[in-house]
Amino acid sequence: MPSQPLQPLPFPCTRIAVVAITRHGIALAGRVIAALPGATLFAPRKFAAEAAAAAPGAFACYEGKVGDQVPALFAGFDGIVAIVSLGAVVRLIAPHLGNKETDPGVVVLDEAGRWAIPVLSGHLGGANAIAAALQQAVGATPVLTTASDARATLAVDLLGRELGWTFEASHDEIVRASAAVVNDEPVALVQETGSTDWWSRHANGRSGPLPANIRRFARLEDVEPEHFGAVLWISDRPLPTGYAARLAGKRVIYRPIAAAKKLALGLGCDRGTPAATITRAIDAALARIGASRIDVTAVASITLKADEAGLLEAATAAGWTLRFYPPAVLAAVDVPNPSETVRRYTGTPSVSEAAALLAAGTALATDPGALRVEKHKLRGPDGRNATVSIARLPASSPAPN
Repeated sequence: MPSQPLQPLPFPCTRIAVVAITRHGIALAGRVIAALPGATLFAPRKFAAEAAAAAPGAFACYEGKVGDQVPALFAGFDGIVAIVSLGAVVRLIAPHLGNKETDPGVVVLDEAGRWAIPVLSGHLGGANAIAAALQQAVGATPVLTTASDARATLAVDLLGRELGWTFEASHDEIVRASAAVVNDEPVALVQETGSTDWWSRHANGRSGPLPANIRRFARLEDVEPEHFGAVLWISDRPLPTGYAARLAGKRVIYRPIAAAKKLALGLGCDRGTPAATITRAIDAALARIGASRIDVTAVASITLKADEAGLLEAATAAGWTLRFYPPAVLAAVDVPNPSETVRRYTGTPSVSEAAALLAAGTALATDPGALRVEKHKLRGPDGRNATVSIARLPASSPAPN
């Protein structure tokens, strides 16, 4: 019986590579491909006939070792399903690991189709969601080891994602808040706006009441932050005066979709960086806050990049008009991650962060949470880097001209 196509995977898993290295694995991969529209099968050249039969029009064959394909797979896909032994996959991907915000979701599927094991980027990279899709596609049982999924509690970095919400928090704040949830520390959850069915629609499935350690509030002002290990705030307003310090290190702010549609990108890159690397960096940075290109209303960089071919190509392909700021203008902007190395080469200690804030028409002094993504860097297969920062426009502001 052919596999039935599934609903689209939760963002950001839109490009899936299915890697198989044996005849039986390729046959199973065909069922996976049939159930995941847009997925591509990768198989050794010697099994080209089997690959063509299993996934007609949706396969590619490679020469040489499967390990040699990993850099291109990491650079070109959001998720990877490997019908390869778990130990082999660990060894193959280990030299290429970056961080949880940029690495693709990787899932190991055994040749019998019994187990789907997320190995890398279970939450932000979508590996757990891919495993759930494989359960529907081929009947594989997901083996989820992330604490929030194993205990069926709230996943801080996934809250509201199915509803298109975005979140504002540093990596350390996400880690601290997640630890508070799974370690049964008191957690305040404040909802002032947005849909209230986020629990029933929680990624990877949730049912029953909220865990007992999570206490709900209707207003942030009703919370005494000192009494909680973390504060999760669902709102469309800026932090009230004095709360930035009181919530420092322990807060995650969620923005329902209606409040999160105006974003500005600040872009930087090495000379000669291909458009593909820049585009992937942009998509990965947007994915960190659950956003997409349609949310972008302004894009900017430094005047030194006004002739950067890859940058211009990436912007043109997305339908964006680039704005360029002189180094002296960028240097006057207060940013969280200034660099003297960047100053030596460009004349300003910040390119992407400063450009994003200027393009958004905002500043950290008036909106401490304005910089949604700080200096997200991606290294392409050729070693060249692209850097992306994202700032939100003030809620009352029109898109910049």
